[in-house]
Amino acid sequence: QPGWRWSTDEKPVVGTEWCEVPHFLFIASGHVQIKMRDGAETLLGPGSVAQLPPGHDAWVVGSEPVVGVDWSGTTGEAVKH
Repeated sequence: QPGWRWSTDEKPVVGTEWCEVPHFLFIASGHVQIKMRDGAETLLGPGSVAQLPPGHDAWVVGSEPVVGVDWSGTTGEAVKH
């Protein structure tokens, strides 16, 4: 949802400095900014496919929710952002 950021909303629960879960994902709508541990940043939008290694932060950009599919990084529990 707009305003969501991993380092603000998930970090306190997870307890790590960065998201340490790898992701392979497709973004159907909305925009999400990714920042890697090394400082590299990229913006993902509709039609983007990305493979994220451990060590990243992410946040929704703009007023549109992000809708996507993540083929990895799950534990079987449903997660909605």
